[in-house]
Amino acid sequence: MANIAYIPGDGIGEEVTSQGIKVLEYLDGAYNLGLKFEKFDLGAERYLKTGDILPIAVLNKLETFDSIYLGAVGDPRVEPGVLEKGILLKLRFYFDQYVNLRPIKLYKEEFSPLKGKGLEDIDFTVVRENTEGIYAGIGGFLKKDTPDEVATQEMISTRKGVDRVIKYAFEYAQKFGREPKLTVCDKSNVLTYAHNLWQRSFKEMGKNYPEVEQNHFLVDAMTMKMVRNPEIFDVVVTCNIFGDIITDLGAELQGGMGMAVSGNINPDSISMFEPVHGSAPDIAGQNIANPLAAVLAAGMMLRELGYGNLTPKVEAAVKSALENNMVTADQGGDLNTDEVGDYLVKTLKSNEEGE
Repeated sequence: MANIAYIPGDGIGEEVTSQGIKVLEYLDGAYNLGLKFEKFDLGAERYLKTGDILPIAVLNKLETFDSIYLGAVGDPRVEPGVLEKGILLKLRFYFDQYVNLRPIKLYKEEFSPLKGKGLEDIDFTVVRENTEGIYAGIGGFLKKDTPDEVATQEMISTRKGVDRVIKYAFEYAQKFGREPKLTVCDKSNVLTYAHNLWQRSFKEMGKNYPEVEQNHFLVDAMTMKMVRNPEIFDVVVTCNIFGDIITDLGAELQGGMGMAVSGNINPDSISMFEPVHGSAPDIAGQNIANPLAAVLAAGMMLRELGYGNLTPKVEAAVKSALENNMVTADQGGDLNTDEVGDYLVKTLKSNEEGE
């Protein structure tokens, strides 16, 4: 049994996540999972009509769910940052979703922008700290709008926050890593306070996981290695701001934002899963948006809910869609959004019957 709060959000959010719901509903029926969905109208339309972004009453209700499935946030009619901070970041912080899990996995050879790199080379996961760092919101202005203006934005690293995300990364590498291997990415040669803490935590925590190979890259070297030798990475753990940057680079390695998936995770509370590509208002309502990332996000959610045996089935269906060109125009196919979802369900059913 699992109760899922469904927040389609803005733009193409509902078009793509409805395909994820379609896949989840099929698996629910096929495997008797007991999934239940409730839709929440959070986003630009609600904000423009009522002025509400994410009322406390809605937050209180969301506390009763097992997971959150989010579409997209952002609308050109609303000032940038209002919805993103008011919904996405607020949910992350309210539910203390301290892990941002970003798999970087190539599903189709032709999507790789790297010469000579294939499916076996681009397959690693970034564990990004999600509630501290530069995004903690500590800072302010002095003498604003004058020639002497000073703006500060502080990077916050607590021992508790660093320890818990590094512990999660070690355990993730141990359970899901290929080798297993964990790489810490930081800038400890310059950020000699905040990232000295990361270094000490990583080394001390690593003593508890002797079977996990442990490596370290400064973030500038990390970006170079991701382009030159992505195959050397298995699981990577890093701070909030660097995780934000290198996962977007990773998304390009796997074929663009249309394939990028994000899990905002609190292992002891409520986690949230979403495609990364944004709301794409220019194509909203046309039934042409690529739903594969939204479907992969639904697959990731199944693992967190305790149905990890079904996650590879979802990934296999997505891979089949790509291999057989049963995709939307942006990926070289000629299907619409709904048709891609239908194909994925058909593939899941066919694979199940063939087992």
